[in-house]
Amino acid sequence: MKGRTVSAQEKSSSLDRGTLIACCLAVAIAQMCITIPSPINGEITAAFGASGGQVAWVTSAFILPTAILELNFGVVGDMFGRKRLLVLGAVVLAAGELINSTAQGIEWMWLGQAVAGVGAAALFPSSLALIAAATPDTRDRAKALSRWALSISLASAAGPLMSGGIATAVEFRWVFVPLVVFGLIVAAVCARWVTDSKAPEGRSLDWPGQITIAIALTALLWGVIQGGDQGWGRTEIIAALVVAVVALAGFVVAELRSASPMMNLSLLRIPSFAAAAIVALVGMAGFIGTAYCVSIRLGAVMHLSALDAGMPFVILQIVPLLLAGVLSKLLSQANPRWLLLGGLLPMAAGQFWLAALPITTTSLVAFLGPVLLLGVGFIFVVSSLTAAAVNAVPVRLTGMASGATSLVREFGQALGPAVISSVAMGAASSALVGKLSGPGAAVEAAGGPLAVVNVPNVGQAAQDAARDALAHGLSLGMVICGCASLAAALITMVLVRPDSSHQESGVEAEPAAA
Repeated sequence: MKGRTVSAQEKSSSLDRGTLIACCLAVAIAQMCITIPSPINGEITAAFGASGGQVAWVTSAFILPTAILELNFGVVGDMFGRKRLLVLGAVVLAAGELINSTAQGIEWMWLGQAVAGVGAAALFPSSLALIAAATPDTRDRAKALSRWALSISLASAAGPLMSGGIATAVEFRWVFVPLVVFGLIVAAVCARWVTDSKAPEGRSLDWPGQITIAIALTALLWGVIQGGDQGWGRTEIIAALVVAVVALAGFVVAELRSASPMMNLSLLRIPSFAAAAIVALVGMAGFIGTAYCVSIRLGAVMHLSALDAGMPFVILQIVPLLLAGVLSKLLSQANPRWLLLGGLLPMAAGQFWLAALPITTTSLVAFLGPVLLLGVGFIFVVSSLTAAAVNAVPVRLTGMASGATSLVREFGQALGPAVISSVAMGAASSALVGKLSGPGAAVEAAGGPLAVVNVPNVGQAAQDAARDALAHGLSLGMVICGCASLAAALITMVLVRPDSSHQESGVEAEPAAA
């Protein structure tokens, strides 16, 4: 098995157990890195004196390079083999987490997260493409994808539990040390057990596309986060958003003109693929935006311990364990439209329920109902949108499709905290106008409402006013997340159709390799 390479076009290809295990471990460590910061947002805020926008960057700094690089890493895997990318990605991820474990300021944590995000950018599409290429049969693919999605959910549960437990016992930077070890273990497992695959025909690196999409996504995310922190009327914020629009238009032009595009825009003519991409962006933005609101509420506002603040996220991901036995059958037998709706509607209900809980509510029992709804929504959405996207395209384009799906999903997860932080903190600041004086007003002017609730010497009255303002802002943020889930459900109803697997309709033939 070691060193063997399987072409994506081999009709007899099959997914061996070693490759499946390695791919699941790879995507698990990448997903765990996304959820690790949630329980320690309060500790990060206190240790570095960070604002709401700066805390949002801790997650976004990881996800942004992941989203930016996934399409081109999908191409690199197609050209040179996906196994190499898995090994390299795991090593780079471990290096980034090593930087996090020694960070002495918020900027160093952003750097560590960005480096780790580059590693994750190799792990997500490579693991998915390896599975897709080795499972031409729809039923086999459904079973493999259910395990791949289950790995994401289990990692999402293990991350907050590990993070909260470690940060409660010792200094919060120790949270990142196990990720260094896990990253190196994943690299060794992938090097030993993965059966390689690639599909180099007609594929080459698309630098114009890579550069323009990197500029577009970076400018958009920076503009959204800084706009919420500093005000939307500032010249640099408006300039960033204009740059994002122009660069996105440049990306479209570059892909249309490229002889070997990193993203074949003809895929968007397939309704199920287009819908899966939109739902991945909107639905995941709402999901991670909700997680951001809950983590800020419990950690930075109500000052629960990291372990207590992380428990809702652990419970959220217990649901996939309960559904593991039926998930693969549902993926192979049910219409993706109903599976997506079966995830998005419970997710929306959970988000609206959380928005209605009083800010002083810290009992785990009170969070149980909405969190379980979110757990059901998450596993159904992640599993079914991946299956809908990859199954809708020809086998020769599974690498590109998996990269594109991962890109929009990860960017949605980066955009969620950015948008919701901007909305929530902006609304909280507006609600606090004129209610503080003296030290409280000075602290609010320097760091916003979040700073006021974390500085004891401003007085209890000022802290109570800031807490009430944050309650208003965070509730508004979760309502917006619920509306995003409902919008994704509407898109699903309109666009998702019972498309046959691997359809060619609407997809232009790719040029032969030069």
